[in-house]
Amino acid sequence: MAGPILAIVVPCYNEKDVLPATAQQLLEAVKRLAKSSVISHESKIVFIDDGSKDNTWELIENLCKKNPKIFSGIKLSKNRGHQNALLCGLLSVREFADASISMDADLQDDISVIDEMLNLYGSGCDIVYGVRSKRDKDSLFKRITAHLFYRFINFLGADIIYNHADFRLMSKNALNALAEYKEVNLFLRGIVPMLGYRTGIAYYERKERMAGESKYPVGKMLRFAFEGITSLSTKPIRMVTILGVIIFIISLAMIVYSVVRYFMGATETGWPSMICSIWSIGGLILLSIGIVGEYIGKIYLETKQRPRFIVEKKLGG
Repeated sequence: MAGPILAIVVPCYNEKDVLPATAQQLLEAVKRLAKSSVISHESKIVFIDDGSKDNTWELIENLCKKNPKIFSGIKLSKNRGHQNALLCGLLSVREFADASISMDADLQDDISVIDEMLNLYGSGCDIVYGVRSKRDKDSLFKRITAHLFYRFINFLGADIIYNHADFRLMSKNALNALAEYKEVNLFLRGIVPMLGYRTGIAYYERKERMAGESKYPVGKMLRFAFEGITSLSTKPIRMVTILGVIIFIISLAMIVYSVVRYFMGATETGWPSMICSIWSIGGLILLSIGIVGEYIGKIYLETKQRPRFIVEKKLGG
């Protein structure tokens, strides 16, 4: 009996150094799984070129020419970001694939874990998360910031899986449900857990990047975290409201204190305390306006309903 049709979705941005090795390893994995009837011989590997500035697309074209039965390519009209490129690939394969596996092109995700993911899918899981078992190979700074990232984003109301990036299996049902989410501000790590299907976890050790440079330096990771928080949770706005209430209560207490001091005859004005109060309250006001403005900006983008990606070319069906 033939197995399910699997689509492996790989977003690419300037991956010319690592793409040939990635394609070869994925090709070997797909052939092995198809030969043992774990997956169908109709399974595909789909590369999405997210507006690369190098010759990544030319490499994808060559792969599709050499093996059009397995390799497919999608070229976006411009760079739209990793999340949009990934969504493009997932929505493109849901029509023909029974399940999809998304992974990065840098070979840091362990390809051998695909077997376990498929086993969990066969046992009834519609979503299987690839989760890092440990971070021994990361620097101390990277481990600390990653830990803070997951803890902080969950604290602020975004329900994401600890130590999980975008290495996951999703069934056709899960992909169809994902297609119902129309927001422009994408944070798939937070959206996928909202789908509510039966899930499983496949643990793996993340490898060193084979070639090229990381697409997520510290600055971009911070922006990504902020995007996730403001896309999925209104808790920061509630925290601003609570902060306002606390400051109001403190101001009432200070009024009472000032009146008491007046009747006690101690009415000296303290310039340092006044200046500190002005600066602190002014800073909190600006911070609050900034947070609220971030949400208003997202509302503005959502109401425009601009396309999240535009496909320029498709190869390989």
